[in-house]
Amino acid sequence: MYAVIATGGKQYRVSEGDEIFIEKLVGEAGDAVTFDQVLAVSDDNGLKAGTPTVEGAAVEAEIVKQGKQKKIVIFKMKPKKGYRRRKGHRQPYTRVKINKITV
Repeated sequence: MYAVIATGGKQYRVSEGDEIFIEKLVGEAGDAVTFDQVLAVSDDNGLKAGTPTVEGAAVEAEIVKQGKQKKIVIFKMKPKKGYRRRKGHRQPYTRVKINKITV
């Protein structure tokens, strides 16, 4: 059984027991989270796609960790002009474990 959920402007295909990295959510490690934007659910009966979401479907998860990804470097330069800018960025993320998919 799997579901397709939408969170943080992205879509994720999840199954029970999966751990995924998503855009940062409010909460601490150990908190429960419910995703109600379920776009599709597949089980033994087949695929049920929503228009745009499946009514009554929800995915229950638990926050495992809050953190930041590896640093990426943004470097701008204009040749022969002496213009150079170096900037770093670490995107925050939330790691969640999928506990239950309900239809």
